[in-house]
Amino acid sequence: MDLPTLPSEISPLPNEQWPYLVILVRLALALALGLLLGLERERRRKEAGLRTFGFIALLGALGGSLGDSFALLAFAATGMLTVLLNIHAARSGEGIELTTSAAMLITSMAGILCGQGHTITPASVMVISTALLAWKERLAGFSMGLTEGELRSALLLAILAIVIYPALPEGAVGPLRIVEPRAAWITVILIASIGFVNYILWKLYGTRGSDLSGLFGGLVNSNFTVIEMTTRVRESQGRFASAAYRGILIAIGAMVLRNGMLLLILAPLALLDVAGAYILMLGTAAALVLAAHLRTGADDARETADIKLTLPFSLQVALKYGALFLLLHMVGILMQRQYGEAGFYAVTVIGGLLSSASAVAAAASMASQGAISSAVAGKGAVLASLTSIAFSLSFVLRSGQPRLIRRLLLAALLIAAAAALGVVLSGAIGAVIGPWLAALRPLP
Repeated sequence: MDLPTLPSEISPLPNEQWPYLVILVRLALALALGLLLGLERERRRKEAGLRTFGFIALLGALGGSLGDSFALLAFAATGMLTVLLNIHAARSGEGIELTTSAAMLITSMAGILCGQGHTITPASVMVISTALLAWKERLAGFSMGLTEGELRSALLLAILAIVIYPALPEGAVGPLRIVEPRAAWITVILIASIGFVNYILWKLYGTRGSDLSGLFGGLVNSNFTVIEMTTRVRESQGRFASAAYRGILIAIGAMVLRNGMLLLILAPLALLDVAGAYILMLGTAAALVLAAHLRTGADDARETADIKLTLPFSLQVALKYGALFLLLHMVGILMQRQYGEAGFYAVTVIGGLLSSASAVAAAASMASQGAISSAVAGKGAVLASLTSIAFSLSFVLRSGQPRLIRRLLLAALLIAAAAALGVVLSGAIGAVIGPWLAALRPLP
């Protein structure tokens, strides 16, 4: 009986040919991210530390490289590991490790993304996760220090941005077709969001000295900051004058910076036309603050103005910003149509007295809709900022300190001169490079 013969060629087992360098880079990135988060857990003497998170990230990267089935298997294995960790912690009487368990699952998912070839997304997620773990005490203290009004303001801001905004009609509405509800509302949300974020920063850091108080207070509301510092000068009978001088200048510089940011976001070309003015205004304010700091020393820099800023976002504030923005927008367009640039500048000056942020946003909105040129909008924004400075310094007259008043008036004049010089230089530079840029544009 003849035995069956084996085939001369045996088919090889299925295998996957990986590009060595690519896979090595993916594994290295996953390992680095796992060790980053594991280092924080190791410092807090957790059961799952540096090596555990490194292994979890490598396991996820291998699973992501092998395919979706192996990625799910790696994630499931990490989930089982978290269960075992919590069982061990419960038996040891240490309590459930919910935070570490969540960090392990995130590390596994980030490793899977690395294995699939992603880079920025897993790196960002792991850096943010490590920051959340490292800032445990600060975040806990901040959340416990939140008042009901502050939490309600944050929720209201989210509702108006996520729920109300999509329901607004698109495009211009009304008989004159000069109001775009969505554009107006996103501007209101932008102004309120900047104020809210700076309010949080002021609450965390701004009460440690007059300089920080001036910075974050000026970003929220420069007028309130100047009023509070002036009140402190009057109550201290002039002892707080040096610190208040620096704080008020910093608040003015912060207001100019905020208005420049609004212009950059809403109408970048308008900021480009007056970039020299904003740079020179900020540079002049910074130089004056530095000179004052060097002259008086750092001893009184720790003095703090008791600034009592109101919540920067509430329904009342949102309606005020919205109504003021719409009013300035509509009146600005009508005045520009009737009286040209002079009419627009007049409305901008009035807007700067009420709210420079709203005036700058209205000018930027008009420029984006083509109602005015970007150069006119930029000059209007600078004019609104200077008007706001003049209005803020009017409160300094109540301090009863002639020397402080003279110093701040001189500083305001220098800032105004820097703004004028910046506008002139920006115009001259634009006249030189404008034809060159136009020549570079492709023909239609």
